[in-house]
Amino acid sequence: MQAYSRDLRERVLRAADQGMPHQEIVRVLGVSLATIGRYLKQRRETGQVRAKVIPGRPSKKMEALQAGLDAQLRAFPDATLEHHAHYWQQSQGMQVSRWSVGRAIKRMGWTRKKRRWEPPSAMKKREPRGERR
Repeated sequence: MQAYSRDLRERVLRAADQGMPHQEIVRVLGVSLATIGRYLKQRRETGQVRAKVIPGRPSKKMEALQAGLDAQLRAFPDATLEHHAHYWQQSQGMQVSRWSVGRAIKRMGWTRKKRRWEPPSAMKKREPRGERR
């Protein structure tokens, strides 16, 4: 589960500061009463409401996998996740699961199109209308 955005946290606090009843904040902003209380307490104690750091070490396999998987995806575009895990073990000597390969591919932004993996599109984003120069 991901933390609420900083913007939502600030809107909750702003609504509480303006005197909006907590039940109304729950209904309008979709947060729980406990969340409102936690944000108010955190601001009172620390002066800010930042999301807490998730405990634990980052995965060592994931860093290596993301660094070297790009070339493997290009070399074997039709391979399944199981095959990519097997190729990785053969080439790098590190055993990874198909789920780890899938998470790494997703974090890299690659998508599965028909029978092959493709990197994210290199198309430029359009400028919003009315802001063209």
